[in-house]
Amino acid sequence: MELRQIRCFATLAEELHFGRAAAMLSMAQPALSLQIQTLEKEIGVQLLIRSTRRVQLSKAGEVFYERSIRILQEVENSSSVVKAVAGKDVDRITIGTIYPATFGVLPQFLTRLGKRFPDIQIHISSGSTDAIVRDIEKGRVHLGFIRPVENIGSLRWQSIANERYFLAVPAGSALAEAEKVTMGDLKQERIISFSRSNLSYTEKFFVDQFRKHGLLDNVACSCDDTLSLVSLVSAGIGVGFVPEWTKDLPNRSFLLREVQDMSFTIGLGLAWNKEDPTANRDEIVEIARSLASAPRGSGSI
Repeated sequence: MELRQIRCFATLAEELHFGRAAAMLSMAQPALSLQIQTLEKEIGVQLLIRSTRRVQLSKAGEVFYERSIRILQEVENSSSVVKAVAGKDVDRITIGTIYPATFGVLPQFLTRLGKRFPDIQIHISSGSTDAIVRDIEKGRVHLGFIRPVENIGSLRWQSIANERYFLAVPAGSALAEAEKVTMGDLKQERIISFSRSNLSYTEKFFVDQFRKHGLLDNVACSCDDTLSLVSLVSAGIGVGFVPEWTKDLPNRSFLLREVQDMSFTIGLGLAWNKEDPTANRDEIVEIARSLASAPRGSGSI
């Protein structure tokens, strides 16, 4: 059994499509098929269930996929450990990030990382917190800028910042000019909220607040992401609660107002696998810790 065969199988198991897997591996599809057939012959077990329409993992294939991921991760880790022992600097790092971190926190981290490791190759992968956590666990991502999660498993976590939520209002509107804003003021407004079909802890909090203050009937629009929400606010469609990173958006035509009787803060931090020798270097951990900051801003922004 060769490492190349294991890498081919793991890629195919994730894509479940010979054409896409072959493209990711930069090889011809017949060559990939031959690698998989050879692997199955050597093991003596069918790993894939093939049909004219799709490819599926057999029960044995599911088990072997999990083992393959661990083997590939251990090989990568072993290489990094040997380089660290030899005193060689990190030469490549993959960073997963949620969109909010791209304003402020991620640029600061990359600047400090580049100064410490000037020859490092950096790859940025965007995604949701859940997706980034999975990629860290599988060894595809070394470090991840994510929101706090209830169960982070074997990963390590460094809190970096806490962001407050503000009310986004159209520039020039009555709420933008008001001396103060309360939840009661929103009874005269159209509220833009996030879709209720897939609510996170944050969105559930605001739905509960709208219910508490008798504002559910004021929810006139919904959307799936923060950028869509601020676009609707900018167009004068209504108002909505957004995290303070939106103040750094270029050419914005909305203001952020603090609401006196409503306060909500959400964390942002860095996660990594404690078994990953790249992420666990003291220099990288210290860079992450140096980013820790206090909540920012109040009033109109």
